[in-house]
Amino acid sequence: MASFPNFLPPLVLLATLFSTPALCYINPFTARPQQNVAEPSAYRTYIVLVEPPRSDAGEDAHRRWHESFLPSLHAGESIESRLLHSYTEVFSGFTARLTKAELDSMAKKPGFLRAFPDRKLQLMTTHTPAFLGLRNGTGFWSEARYGKGVIVGLLDTGIHAAHPSFDDHGIPPPPPRWKGSCKAARCNNKLIGAKSFVGDDSGDEVGHGTHTSSTATGNFVPGTYHGVGTGTAAGIAPGAHIAMYKVCADNECDESAILAGLDAATKDGVDVLSISLGANTATRFDEDPTTIGAFGAVSKGVVVVCSAGNNGPTPASITNDAPWMLTVAAGTVDRSFGAEVRLGNGKSIHGEALTQKAKTRSKLYPLLFSDARPFCEFDITSVAGKIIVCEANVEDVEKSEVYGLIDAGAAGVVLFNDDISGYTTLLRDYNSTMVQVTAADGAILKSYAASSETGALAAFNYNNTLLGIRPAPVVSWFSSRGPSFITPGVLKPDILAPGLNILAAWPPKTDSASGPFNIISGTSMATPHISGVAALLKSIHPSWSPAAIKSAILTTSDMVNSTGGSILDQHYTKASVYDTGAGHVNVTRAADPGLVYDLGITDYAGYICWLLGKDGLATIVRNSSLTCTKLPKIEDVHLNYPTITVPMTSTPFTVNRTVTNVGPTKSTYTAKVDAPKSLVVRVFPETLAFSKPGEKKTFSVTVSSRIGKELFLEGSLRWVSERHVVRSPIVVAAAAAGRSLVKNIT
Repeated sequence: MASFPNFLPPLVLLATLFSTPALCYINPFTARPQQNVAEPSAYRTYIVLVEPPRSDAGEDAHRRWHESFLPSLHAGESIESRLLHSYTEVFSGFTARLTKAELDSMAKKPGFLRAFPDRKLQLMTTHTPAFLGLRNGTGFWSEARYGKGVIVGLLDTGIHAAHPSFDDHGIPPPPPRWKGSCKAARCNNKLIGAKSFVGDDSGDEVGHGTHTSSTATGNFVPGTYHGVGTGTAAGIAPGAHIAMYKVCADNECDESAILAGLDAATKDGVDVLSISLGANTATRFDEDPTTIGAFGAVSKGVVVVCSAGNNGPTPASITNDAPWMLTVAAGTVDRSFGAEVRLGNGKSIHGEALTQKAKTRSKLYPLLFSDARPFCEFDITSVAGKIIVCEANVEDVEKSEVYGLIDAGAAGVVLFNDDISGYTTLLRDYNSTMVQVTAADGAILKSYAASSETGALAAFNYNNTLLGIRPAPVVSWFSSRGPSFITPGVLKPDILAPGLNILAAWPPKTDSASGPFNIISGTSMATPHISGVAALLKSIHPSWSPAAIKSAILTTSDMVNSTGGSILDQHYTKASVYDTGAGHVNVTRAADPGLVYDLGITDYAGYICWLLGKDGLATIVRNSSLTCTKLPKIEDVHLNYPTITVPMTSTPFTVNRTVTNVGPTKSTYTAKVDAPKSLVVRVFPETLAFSKPGEKKTFSVTVSSRIGKELFLEGSLRWVSERHVVRSPIVVAAAAAGRSLVKNIT
């Protein structure tokens, strides 16, 4: 299967396994000479799902059960060379190297369920806490104790443990429930866990894991990047503990290693799991080991936060779309690393540059653009003393091409966005002779260069870091869009968070930057923001379920930007719910949502029965007491999700939802509906009165629509009390319910 980059470094779209401990019992598979030994190329790695052992006597019993499925070993082979992982917490099975013939033989053994070929998945701040309303020493951040006592686990490329973002100043020891270990160059009360499933070293040679870790939970530390973005860097939950599970080597991640990290993190006792990884396309939930493992973690109370993917702006490109995952889209913040392109006609164009000179006004140079060579592919003999205008297409202008122009004597380069990326500029750090501008401003530059009768001229001015840029947030062009192909009746993505040009910690001497901070983009960067928010909520509400925490984040989110208007997409047109999910995260309101839409394992099991049947239930849910014959089958639209999606039909269609009071003991909520004229929405009852904490109330929403050419329509339901507004998007879609698209997946 192809895979997508869930991590977008400045220059290119970037995007295993826990060493088996020595066994303490006699090897039951003593090597025996074999005549026909398979060539190494005949082996393939498989993730094997089996029934749990008959007697659950701990890890040793699980491992012996898993070893019983292995074929006889050849001379010189060891079990460790074949049995790569043994899973016990979130998945019943193991990873093994097998030939096709050995797998066929294994499939005949009692207890074998199915096998998945191992896949490779790819990797998908100083100011963002303030942008999200978090300020040191005041308000919600202080009330949540900065996330102290909460453990955030990350499945990633490792961590640069010596970075000051991971100092433990002011961090208490880990809670007694922590069962993990730390194998890093420096472990302390901040970095309490570090394990590698791709060798023995938990260090980070890529930078991605260090960046995401510090975004989620980095401690307070002065930070800057080449003089821009200067300030105090901190993660969203700077008081929380970090546990890193290294599951990626270079920029690729074996799914067997990801599953091992999920298993270990759940066993160790993490509260939140941040997964900035993903596949290229959505996969049936019962055929996706990561999704299966995530369900196992959620069933044990772990909040699993995942990136939506970087395949935007293509519709229905969302991945990590299971209802038990919290799926995060990427948007902008209100910060710009300002640089100005001053034109010879007296006009100026606002741009950005990661590397900046002093503010002195530079001299004017001839401006050069060629429609025949828009991507910086100029004859280097013609560029000396000129500012070159180039288009940055999705495939990216090579850094070598820009440097080649500068080496040939070009006075500078202006790189403008293509039409796909529009107004959302993914910054690249080439040098101080390059400024980046939007697609719209690129069109102005091209027109000026072509029409100036006296010769087009330009110069660069630098403005360092500008805050309060509006509008913000804007949905980033690369952020994958809904609807979910697997389960269109559940709105995905769930939430929008900062993911464009995020400054966070970085290790020294990596390929793309020298540290100690770097600015990169992707839904990988948005994900740890929400992981940090989940940690803050867990600190205040330790008994809340993963679904309740998700509900609090979704129902308190914002659907307006900093101007008071609708959140926009990369073309500055109104973003849809399939771009933003419920809206942009509002951290301070999420702590006190008033009401939550809760879900338990039985609810998910009934949904899986509807979607995938008994075989799907047996694959995903490890609970013999839950069977499809005894469970009500719950369609995706009827799942008690905090967003509401119904089919587009002129016949009234009704869904029920149940909310739980987590606000004042006595409170009354009144239903308020916002919908276009083509929708008729009725809520019954229109008032919900609560008299005690934890009290539940059920209501129905009936929707009918005037069918037109629209693929979907949007509205919202707000439950309003004196202190709270609990908002749920209402999506009326042409193919939202009544059919499982899984049947059409090949």
